[in-house]
Amino acid sequence: MELTCTSVVLLGCVFLVWILRVSAEEAVLMNTKTETSDLKWTVSSRSTPEWEEVSGLDEENNSVRTYQICQIDSPNSHWLRSGFIQREGAFQVYVELRFTMMECSSRSTHHRSCKETFNLYYYQANSNEATDSYPPWMENPYTKVDTVAADFLLRKGGERKFNVKTLRLGPLSKKGFYLAFQAQGACMALLSVRVFFKKCPPLVSALSSFPETIPRTLVQEAQGVCVEHTAQQGPRPPKLFCGEDGLWVGQPTTSCACLPGFEPAEGYTRCTACPVDHFKSSTEGQCLGCPGSSHAPNRGASECTCLSDYLRAESDAPDTPCTKPPSAPRSIVTQINDTTLSLEWNQPLYNGGRTDLSYAVRCSVCSSPSGPCTPCGDGVSYRPSQHGLVGRRVEVWGLLPHTTYTFTIQALNGVSHRSNKSPAGASVNITTSHDVPALVSVIRKSDSTESSLTLHWSVPAQPHYTILQYELRYCEKERRSENQCHYKKSDRNQVVLSDLRRATQYEVQVRARTMAGYGSFSPAAVFHTLPDGQDSRSQLLVTGILIAVGTLLLVTFAFVAFYCIRRQSRIKDPDQSDKNSQYLVGQGVKVYIDPFTYEDPNEAVREFAKEIDVSFVKIEEVIGAGEFGEVCRGRLKIPGKKENYVAIKTLKGGYTEKQRRDFLSEASIMGQFQHPNIIHLEGIITASCPVMILTEFMENGALDSFLRLNDSQFTPIQLVGMLRGIASGMKYLAEMSYVHRDLAARNILINSNLVCKVSDFGLSRFLQENSSDPTYTSSLGGKIPIRWTAPEAIAFRKFTSASDVWSYGIVMWEVMSFGERPYWDMSNQDVINAIEQDYRLPPPPDCPTHLHQLMLDCWQKDRSARPRFADLVSALDKLIRNPASLKIVAQEGAGPSYPLLDQRPPLALSSCTSVGEWLRAIKMERYEDNLLQAGFTSVDQLSQITTEDLLHMGVTLAGHQRKILSSIQTMTFRNKSTATVTF
Repeated sequence: MELTCTSVVLLGCVFLVWILRVSAEEAVLMNTKTETSDLKWTVSSRSTPEWEEVSGLDEENNSVRTYQICQIDSPNSHWLRSGFIQREGAFQVYVELRFTMMECSSRSTHHRSCKETFNLYYYQANSNEATDSYPPWMENPYTKVDTVAADFLLRKGGERKFNVKTLRLGPLSKKGFYLAFQAQGACMALLSVRVFFKKCPPLVSALSSFPETIPRTLVQEAQGVCVEHTAQQGPRPPKLFCGEDGLWVGQPTTSCACLPGFEPAEGYTRCTACPVDHFKSSTEGQCLGCPGSSHAPNRGASECTCLSDYLRAESDAPDTPCTKPPSAPRSIVTQINDTTLSLEWNQPLYNGGRTDLSYAVRCSVCSSPSGPCTPCGDGVSYRPSQHGLVGRRVEVWGLLPHTTYTFTIQALNGVSHRSNKSPAGASVNITTSHDVPALVSVIRKSDSTESSLTLHWSVPAQPHYTILQYELRYCEKERRSENQCHYKKSDRNQVVLSDLRRATQYEVQVRARTMAGYGSFSPAAVFHTLPDGQDSRSQLLVTGILIAVGTLLLVTFAFVAFYCIRRQSRIKDPDQSDKNSQYLVGQGVKVYIDPFTYEDPNEAVREFAKEIDVSFVKIEEVIGAGEFGEVCRGRLKIPGKKENYVAIKTLKGGYTEKQRRDFLSEASIMGQFQHPNIIHLEGIITASCPVMILTEFMENGALDSFLRLNDSQFTPIQLVGMLRGIASGMKYLAEMSYVHRDLAARNILINSNLVCKVSDFGLSRFLQENSSDPTYTSSLGGKIPIRWTAPEAIAFRKFTSASDVWSYGIVMWEVMSFGERPYWDMSNQDVINAIEQDYRLPPPPDCPTHLHQLMLDCWQKDRSARPRFADLVSALDKLIRNPASLKIVAQEGAGPSYPLLDQRPPLALSSCTSVGEWLRAIKMERYEDNLLQAGFTSVDQLSQITTEDLLHMGVTLAGHQRKILSSIQTMTFRNKSTATVTF
């Protein structure tokens, strides 16, 4: 029995096994399995057979709608287009196809055009605008997803299986899309189509709440908020990444923490209040029970309050028990010697539960043992001090004879000053009986210098005792309140105070000592060390003259010594002098040192790159991959400095010592450069794994991709500003005797302020100094970026600063064309041949004439005729200062120094005899059917094509539009001028 198309459908329906994964990660946009009425999809009607919609039954005897087609001898394309599908915010969707496919050998008539595959396309639109004939039934403007092949084929007597394929399409930018199926010789049945996208469900994790997120890219960043009763840790809100598979990736980058009085619960999904008699004083940790003598009567306490009569000091932590002031000291013992008193006591019975016990002494003078008392004055001294005593002994001097004193010893601790009660103390009364010396009346100055004072005073009259000694107390007047006084004793009524500060006022007091002890200090007298503003003016004048003469002699000596040393060095090594003058004149620019010239390249790393502690670095996300490993974005926080974002290059595991040396050599190179248009090296990490290189982070990434994303978004003056920055960085490298060898827009990084910086020094080499035309010759002849490399570097491996200038001209073209690929899709060999025949790139659209002329100057075949980078910087500065010059737009074929490169040099476009031949010449043959169907069947009609025509014909890519229109303009110009291109 022969297998027919109808049998294919029936077999598919009978053996259909539908598995629907219903989960929070998938959102279904279309599912033909659930449709109860006709699908009524659109089919192309240009040929037969057509796609046919039929009904069938699934394994549950439910009616399902399917499409079938069986092409026996028809190799033509047969199209089937779905209805309009709203994308509902998805940026990429998945299409699950279930189908059966008949084996070609099982057909009754096997034809060579039989196929066992079909193609899947999609077309984006903002509304349901499709008709029977629009968009056209051809590959463009549809976007091809894949060619779908069957895993299981239906054959005679074979197993009855259907195929399941899941394909991804995107990115999607419009409101919806259509699916299109193209069969070219297949006999198949499309059993069901399910369109869905994946999204990350709402999530609460680590006290952070994240909304439902639809991934736009491989990893989509989602911003969350902290849950109730939490505080955000750090300056930025919590962040998490949603993977393209609809699953959350990793942990939140910024953590949230429960507020004081709350603790995490239910797996860190919410914060609950601390129970009664528990507290939490900070955002860290869990709730704790209240410390001793305190309580928390309500839930959610951040601190426990002290019970009645209990206190907590200001410096006490919240988890410290509450305490009380101490009791009074005990058992005061006194010992008096004339007017000197010694007091000792025992510690209190109760210290209040604290260890910070101290003592204070209060002194009162009483007119009689039972009379009123007043505080003692400054004449009474205490050693070691009156307040803050840790020991239990103090000595008191300066008591008056025949006087009654009351001394109170107070016990204090950290909560005494917070108590409403006076500190507990013990008192004792003392009465003196001996006479003490009289006061010294007047102190005079005999002499003074910048560091000393010579003083004398009259001897006080002492009728009963002989004066044994004098004691002076002197303090700087402005520091007296700081108790920085000094004492000095003298057996005579004069003294010399030395080691004093220059031009400073001192307060001086004197007291006498007899057998009865010391008397009171005299009133303070003020004296001034030199210079005092009066008697030192002449001395200052002499000093100033001496200092000026000495400075002049020192400068003269230094100049003569420097001149002699410089002259001697030139005599010994005139070549070195010339070399230094070549690189150091005026600017102090140093010569680059090749790290591979070191016997131990690790020494170059240590010399030019700073080692950074790995604890200072926090990696946040992977942003790309390099030759040696991953490239990440992170933050660098060095103590004492502001936190900065950095780019981190990592060396993947399993590396050899040579790979490690080559990896770190780039850091040895970058570490020698300091320029605002050269990528800045922050440091390296070699003490731990993985080995890392840290550079400044450039927010907008590589210049070429940034320009493509922002096509036509910048003015010419902005683009010239970018070019000026690149030229300035290359001028600096050239002055350092450094050749980059791989200057291209992909190796230029751009930050958020549109500042461009040269990067990627992996191919760079040191210029040889021994040659008047320094070059680098590669003996191995490694890979060379042909489209950016000068002819002499391609042919002879000779790289110079002049070859970098050629590459800079290509970079100029890339910038002005907003990231267009140089020489488009020409092969490398075609590029080499065209350049050898003096063809050069044409001006990009709307490129100012002066800029294209600069490009042509950079592409001079004779490298000595090319401008230097200093010349390029100067030329760009002139254009920036004169913006009007940028309004003159270059026209292709109008007056350049060289003929312009149009498309493919081997073919003269004016000689094309058909539209297909012309399209193949410019490698745009994919649009041949589009143009022919639109009515452009001859070369003469091409001059009438406009941008709008190209859009209607399905040429939607801006680069392809420019290429076609530019070719038409060139061909028209040559036909009018009867010019012939020869090779």
